[in-house]
Amino acid sequence: MNTAKKLEPVELEMTGQEYLTFSLGSEDYGVDILRVQEIRGWELVTRIPNAPDYVKGVLNLRGSIVPIFDLRQRLGLEPQDYSKDTVVIVVRVNGANNSRAMGMVVDAVSDVLNANPNTIRNTPEFGEAIATEFISGLADAEGRMIMLLDIDQLFSQRREQEQESVVNA
Repeated sequence: MNTAKKLEPVELEMTGQEYLTFSLGSEDYGVDILRVQEIRGWELVTRIPNAPDYVKGVLNLRGSIVPIFDLRQRLGLEPQDYSKDTVVIVVRVNGANNSRAMGMVVDAVSDVLNANPNTIRNTPEFGEAIATEFISGLADAEGRMIMLLDIDQLFSQRREQEQESVVNA
């Protein structure tokens, strides 16, 4: 006797993907909301000797040691003093062999953007002079251009090693 139920096809409504948006100065960015573990206020971290300037240190997050990056500096923007609006967005980054939590210091969290995939534009080509592989697309939200970040590319160890070899060359 076969007791398996036949599953009827279900039509899924194409509602889009949600992004947590945040600001760095006058620029707006977004990350896939499913990658966000939590949002925390800025607190002092334990510094790591000989780390690049954009690595602020590490934070003990319920028993896990989480590296904290200043996203302004990681993207080559001018550093800015932290304010009461400064937050750390803890995200899950997928690497070649594992996934890990990373913290990004941003100026302020804005809101959640529901972007229909049809409205997300490809990143324009700027040539080799400007690295854009960590920008997965551009979304228009009420007249604001939101740069959607590929955090796996942004925080890949391979990319960081390539940047260090260029600096040390």
